[in-house]
Amino acid sequence: MAQHLSGPASLEGQVALITGGAGGMGRAIANAFQSAGAHVIATDRAEHEDIGPGIQYRPYDVTSRAETDKVIDAVIAEHGKVDILVMCAGIIARTPLGDSSDDEWDAIMSVNVRGVVNPARKLFPLMCERGFGKILAAGSIAAKNGGVASGPAYVASKAAVHGMMRWIAKAGAAHGVYANTLAPGPVETAMWANVTGGTSAPSANTTVPLGRYGNADDIAQAALFLCSPASNWITGTSLDISGGMWMN
Repeated sequence: MAQHLSGPASLEGQVALITGGAGGMGRAIANAFQSAGAHVIATDRAEHEDIGPGIQYRPYDVTSRAETDKVIDAVIAEHGKVDILVMCAGIIARTPLGDSSDDEWDAIMSVNVRGVVNPARKLFPLMCERGFGKILAAGSIAAKNGGVASGPAYVASKAAVHGMMRWIAKAGAAHGVYANTLAPGPVETAMWANVTGGTSAPSANTTVPLGRYGNADDIAQAALFLCSPASNWITGTSLDISGGMWMN
């Protein structure tokens, strides 16, 4: 196996595919990667999104394996490769366990887990064949601390993501394929505002050692590090980006 030594945090010449690219974190990651020199293809369920200058957008449903395969095949046909896969598509609910419905569990597990499985199982073998690839998934602090303002379905879905990414990291290491997970704390995006209702979130002054909730750029810069040559001796890690809410 060719050894990939660490280097500057540049993505020049890389092709990056980002799911959930119309959301707060996904959009910020897409723009950070584009600024670092990558050719970025952002995907989401919404139609006609303008993610940012120079970023290609493709709408599709990440829960569909057939649609996922079709989009990835089209990207490879056009660009010849996918070097980086970032999976940010996700939904959240805070319903207590006793009140949660089968439909809610099915929806959250479908988007949050199958939405990682589908792109990864398509691209992971292709990256192994090429001898290089970086795969990054959006996990959550909830997988480690049981949730901040989320219900059990969300917590379980993110725990599944963390576990699967460790499997990919172990299986891919001998083939030059890296797999890591982001573990953000509360990030001030539309999804966070929606789940807290704008009124019931705990105060950052009392819950976050660094005194504020995160923003999308905090996550984007961490993603850039883990998907660039700067992290070429890191795989199988879960990077805590929580202002000190979770400390290992």
